[in-house]
Amino acid sequence: MYAALFILLLLALLGIIIGHFRRKKIICKIECMDKCEKCSIVEELAEPFGYAYHCCCGYFSSTVDAWQRAAGYTWLYDYMAPRFQMVFDALPVYFNYCGKTWLIELWKGQYGINTGAEIGIYHADRLLTEAEYRTTLFHAAKDDEMLPCSMELYQENGDVVSLSERHWWLTAFLPGVFSRPSGLCLKASICFPDVEMLEAFHQGLCRAGYPAELITVQNLCITFAFHRPLPEHYGPFTRFHRWLSQCLNRMYCRLFVWITRPFVCTEDRILFLYYNIPFCFRKLMRLRRCHRRCHKKNGCHRPKCCKKCKPCKRERS
Repeated sequence: MYAALFILLLLALLGIIIGHFRRKKIICKIECMDKCEKCSIVEELAEPFGYAYHCCCGYFSSTVDAWQRAAGYTWLYDYMAPRFQMVFDALPVYFNYCGKTWLIELWKGQYGINTGAEIGIYHADRLLTEAEYRTTLFHAAKDDEMLPCSMELYQENGDVVSLSERHWWLTAFLPGVFSRPSGLCLKASICFPDVEMLEAFHQGLCRAGYPAELITVQNLCITFAFHRPLPEHYGPFTRFHRWLSQCLNRMYCRLFVWITRPFVCTEDRILFLYYNIPFCFRKLMRLRRCHRRCHKKNGCHRPKCCKKCKPCKRERS
């Protein structure tokens, strides 16, 4: 018995030593890369998951050709989200335009270990009744239906994430940052192709309960801030899942920062996680629509590095 215990302790000690030197080797490998190379690798790693990495700002956003586009949207995604550590406030806006029921929805909150926000543009194949809103699968806007959108996500600590693009699903996700959905403010601006669609969306926004006096319309663009969520009556199980998921999210955020503590830059932390604990990296990249698997695309793309990138400093012990 003592011999077996001694062998187990010896194996554990050997594992700790091997892990220590492996960690040192990975740290040295990342330190030897320049910022452009690191950002290029992170960009390549994120692409199969449907995301692009913004090197200068340290956040991920969805690509136009993301695989999630084929999944569309249905209310069930939001309902099941807390079961997958996604806790957010949502503002769905339904309106009729050109013989179809459209849905433009805003989200802000915590997506696992990522603080983030989304603006999604979808439509059904026909006009729907209100009773069908929660049972219909909405399709993502096609290329010629995408709208110019911009978002500014204000965090409790005063940091702001700004993003603007013509898209069907504009997103921004900050890894390793924990937030309460109620502590985030999402300022959104959406431009429409004609007055008819703008007015239809404006009316839908008012029907959703958003105060009309807080909506700004200029030309064909509408701007509003999504801070306090509209009244939502969650069942006891959903409230429990939201509370439990946030507890886990807070713990995972702290664990992420602790595990990657040799570094402070987002790309350094992500690469360290990828080389050291690959399955945790895959978990990190499942930011949304986690009910489907991510399939890698053939080939890869290495974008040019932004000239504004600056070298990152390591924490001093």
